[in-house]
Amino acid sequence: MPPSKNHILVPIDFSEQSMIALGQSYNLARLSKADLTLIYVIEESFQLPFFSKNEDKSLEKKIQKELTKLAEETSQKAGLFVHTLIAKGKVYEEIQKAAKKLKCSFIVMGTNGSVGLKKFIGSNALRVVREAPCPVITIKGKKHRPGCKHIVLPLDLSKETKEKVRNAIEFARMFGSIVHLVSVLTTDDEFIVKKLKRQMNQVFEHIKNHDIVCTSEFIQGDDVSEEVVNFAKKMKADLIMIMTQQEMNWTDIMFISSSAQEIINGTDIPVLSIRPSKKKDTTLSVFEY
Repeated sequence: MPPSKNHILVPIDFSEQSMIALGQSYNLARLSKADLTLIYVIEESFQLPFFSKNEDKSLEKKIQKELTKLAEETSQKAGLFVHTLIAKGKVYEEIQKAAKKLKCSFIVMGTNGSVGLKKFIGSNALRVVREAPCPVITIKGKKHRPGCKHIVLPLDLSKETKEKVRNAIEFARMFGSIVHLVSVLTTDDEFIVKKLKRQMNQVFEHIKNHDIVCTSEFIQGDDVSEEVVNFAKKMKADLIMIMTQQEMNWTDIMFISSSAQEIINGTDIPVLSIRPSKKKDTTLSVFEY
């Protein structure tokens, strides 16, 4: 079998969490018929003036040796084509550049790599989620998930719902998953509640029409992210799928919505984050209301 033109990018820093993320990428690569590309970024902070060129080259050779060894072991273990890439610069920028150049279908990334896991997701992973040209799966927990039996899909009234549903259908087809729809009702406003219920019914029927098992549930609560995370735990979810819901701040820089960020930070369940497309989505007219 020749190498694939389809790539999944896995950032590696040899930490435990980056190795867990690598292990989680195997099934996705097999089912999507993709090659794995392991990228190690030599951070700018390590490129100090007092390092000689020889020392710099020695470090790069050492990293390349370890990365090649890991790629060979991964290829034998997973039965996949595995490529390696070393870049120098800012971690999130180099990951984005590589994903764009390789036209990657996914990035699978541990959330506590070189920056360390804190109360909030590490800045590198957060920037990748926010700005990557492809969907990003962040792996925070230690549990290995051999498949993806249960996908939780939170619904709201955002215009990106069509795009999110389409991705959920594609993922569910690949893994044979059950899709669990959930909407959190934070208001008693009759108009909004009716609109959410109408949307839920439309999405539910649309997914069922694609021969995918689907459930739906409404939850009353004040904290959307907390309710979604609790629901995902109850459903024993293997994946939560969200849109990053980009907005503009006063400096005109895109940022990730607070709910999306809190979901990523608040659970050990893998989270698939998708940037809303800039193109107007007219493919799923069933959701027009």
